[in-house]
Amino acid sequence: MIRLSGRVWSRAESCCQFMPIVINTFLVLAITAEVMYLVVVEAPREPGEKHGEWSAVWKATHIASQLFMLGNIMWNARLFLKRSPSIRGVFLEGAGFGQGWKYCYSCETHIPPRCSHCFDCKACVLRRDHHCVFFGQCVGFRNYRYFLSCLLYMSAGLLYAVVLNSEVFMLILQEGLTLHSTMLLLMPWIMLLIGQVTPRAFLFAFIADTCVVGCLCVSAFLLFHVTLMLRGQTTREWYSSRRPYSLGWRRNVCECLGQRWYLAWLCPLIPSPLPGDGIHFQVTAPLAETPSTAAPGPPGKLATFSGDRPQLHS
Repeated sequence: MIRLSGRVWSRAESCCQFMPIVINTFLVLAITAEVMYLVVVEAPREPGEKHGEWSAVWKATHIASQLFMLGNIMWNARLFLKRSPSIRGVFLEGAGFGQGWKYCYSCETHIPPRCSHCFDCKACVLRRDHHCVFFGQCVGFRNYRYFLSCLLYMSAGLLYAVVLNSEVFMLILQEGLTLHSTMLLLMPWIMLLIGQVTPRAFLFAFIADTCVVGCLCVSAFLLFHVTLMLRGQTTREWYSSRRPYSLGWRRNVCECLGQRWYLAWLCPLIPSPLPGDGIHFQVTAPLAETPSTAAPGPPGKLATFSGDRPQLHS
């Protein structure tokens, strides 16, 4: 019975790991489909302009813009998940130990500066920024470019959706700022449950609200990470006033987006090799010593993993 419950729990846990990805994918596709419907079917609002030459060009331009942003979001998300930033299979050479190195008792190996253990990923992550709950994976050295580009196009796409959904807000507020219109804007679920709106009106109101909230949150998150990138910091280093890894804004951007940083944000398929290896970092100031850096441990090992238990090989 205990083994059966353990298996059921393990399968449920593995399924839950993919739930954020499934929910995010559904929301992105739902918002894209709603905006596509507004462009193709509803716009322009004047009946005489729906079949004109200008209308066809306008619709084609909007559809191309949507597909460009959707393609960038999906491809950046795919590469983000594919490029794991963990130390699995990375040889941490013993000759490179210096200031900033410490010992991870979970992985039983020395780890380089800016690397830390993630208990969700069950591994140490190179230049770890944070664990992204929406993708179920850590943001680190190898996938930071795709994470930032995904935020950029999600922010742009949500802002674009908010602008196109402005007509939805105008239609809701046609009757004025009444209790009905306010409840429909703020709590469309309740209005649907009590039968005050049709499912179609609820769907448009819900997606419009999601676009506004999502645009504000994602834009704030993007601004925060752009600030971190320009400062040469990670989220874990944000709380410190010291910036020993800052090399100037241009080199800081290059460290995150690669040597072709000026093109890397346009498309995830543009090659932009990172200048470092995620293990050694150039510093402009001495690192603050912590008691954990003096912890003893074995020499450099090749970190590999078997299940949840890390193993070391010379």
